[in-house]
Parts: sequence; C-alpha cells; structure tokens
Amino acid sequence: MVSFTSDNASGAAPEILQALAEVNAGAAMPYGQDAVTKRVEARLAEVFETKAAVFPVATGTAANALSLSLMAPPYGAIYCHEAAHIHVDECGAPEFYSGGAKLVPLSGDHGKIDARTLGAAIDGAGNVHAVQPAAVSVTQATEAGTVYAPAEIAALAEVARAHGLGLHMDGARFANALVAGNHSPAELTWKSGVDALSFGATKNGALGAEAVVLFKPELAATFAYRRKRGGHLISKMRFLSAQLEAYLHDDLWLRNARHANAMAGRLAAGLQGIAGVSLCHPVEANEIFARMPDAMIAGLLADGFAFYHWGGAAGREVRLVTSFDTDPKDVDAFLASASRSAA
Repeated sequence: MVSFTSDNASGAAPEILQALAEVNAGAAMPYGQDAVTKRVEARLAEVFETKAAVFPVATGTAANALSLSLMAPPYGAIYCHEAAHIHVDECGAPEFYSGGAKLVPLSGDHGKIDARTLGAAIDGAGNVHAVQPAAVSVTQATEAGTVYAPAEIAALAEVARAHGLGLHMDGARFANALVAGNHSPAELTWKSGVDALSFGATKNGALGAEAVVLFKPELAATFAYRRKRGGHLISKMRFLSAQLEAYLHDDLWLRNARHANAMAGRLAAGLQGIAGVSLCHPVEANEIFARMPDAMIAGLLADGFAFYHWGGAAGREVRLVTSFDTDPKDVDAFLASASRSAA
C-alpha cells in the first residue's frame, strides 16, 4: 500500500529517532525541569524573534484545547472556520477544557475566514442570552491546504482586538505554511497579531510532540496548572523536548516541510493534466483536494493507493496528503495509475 491518507501515516524522521536514543542515556529531572526542555524554550524564542512562554505537549488536540481555555470562559464563544480541526475533529476537547465555551463555526472560501465575516458574527452576539465573544482560532495551513498571508491574519487580529478577543493559531502544519511563502515565523504569528500558537511537529517528522507558544505573557500565568490538571504534564518531558530540539536543529522542520510541499505541487501539477480531474482548492501546502471520476478512484484503490474520500459531488472528492518522506516515485506511480483509469 502507498498511503496519501495523511501526514500522520508517516513514520518519524531519522534525526528525531536518533535524538530520542541519545536523550535516553542517563537521568534527567522530570516534569520539564531538564536541560533539553530549557534549550527548546530558548530556541523557539529565537525562531520567533521574541520572548515567549513555551510548553511542550504530546498532541495537537491538547495544544489547541488548552490554549483556547486561556482565552474563553465557560460562557464564551470561540469563532473558527466551519471545517476547522477544533470544530470537526477534536471530540469537544476545546469545550471540555474551557469548561463549556461554544465553538461558533463560520463559512469561508478555501478553508479561510475573513475579517468581514468575523466582524458580523461578533456584532450579532451582544445580548445576555448568547455566548459572549471570547476568542478567534485560525488554522495555518488551513484544512483546505491553503495558507493565510500575514495581511489576512492581521485583518482578523484587528477585528479580534477591537472586541477584546484573543487570537489563537492551530499550527499543526505551521512549517508547511511557512515555507509556502517568503515570510518569517514572527511575521506569520505575533507580528500579525497572534496571541497563542499550537506549534505542530508530529505531522512533519516527529514521533509525537507539539508545543504551545504564548506570545502574551499574561496568558502563561495559569497554563502550567491547566496542563497539569488536564493530564498533559509529561513526567519524562525530555522525550518530548528532544523531538522538538531535533526538529528545529539545522532547519530540519523547514527541509521536511519543503519536501512535503514540493511533492504536493508535483502531484497537483500532474493531476491537472489528466482528463476528468479538477482541483477543489489552490494547492499551497501539502494537501490536495480533487474531484475524480468513480472509475479513476476505483482504479487507484485497486492499484494499492490509499487516500480519503471527502464527500463532495456524488462522493467523488478525495483528499491526498504528502509528507516529509513521500517518495517522488510514488507520486509518479499515482499519476500513472490515474492516467490509465482516465483512458
């Protein structure tokens, strides 16, 4: 089987496995008091060119839900895109960790919400009978595989600030978004108004490690307690932090993301040349959404390719995801199979 189901289907990068073997030697202080965790905190501050509070966690769901719990009270509203991971794929975790805050999904083309839609939603929620506006969450790269430009984030941040709301970014594929444009990590986050970032590594070569990066010092005051109470203070934290340290070392995270994006670009370019195939969204990171004839889908499955059906017209929309270790030969074989089915 050749899998284009998800970047979660890939294994871990060799550099990260090596780092885990090395950090396993000897003893270290538990619960994040080890030297590796301290180095990761300093390194992420360098990456983002600012002081930031950094908290490693094991999953993206924990990073998102705990971050949002800092911004939204139980009676709060968290605005997000209708396809956002926090709304569709996290089993109510943001609501649970916030004590009951409500996710308010907003529509928007290609996985993005815009400032006008956000402003209208907030303006319509001012009475005592409704959940009260508390936070905004954006996904970078989006669930449609597109990327918010700094100006788009800044426009959303301006609306959020005008209403006293915090801005959270789900950066499960932050590296893929970053290498898609000529911007710095700072420009894509705090310089554009982001208050809290869920910094992803698992989808891009880590075994299982993420980090919450808080750009507003006041948000950090209770995070350590929320992480502990929520069961996400890992006792042997060095094994999370070692992954993050290796991920950031020598720009491994950027090299991995560039390869994944390049493979998606190669796949998208080939698909556009095949009769009967159309792309549903611009391909800007490492996800492709395409409509295909039923016969083509059946032929690809028969040839051993795995991918997700994504609904759409008559169920003919599929999602294809490339990864840091996607083999160009597998991309070409997929295209060859699709071409045979189109003939």
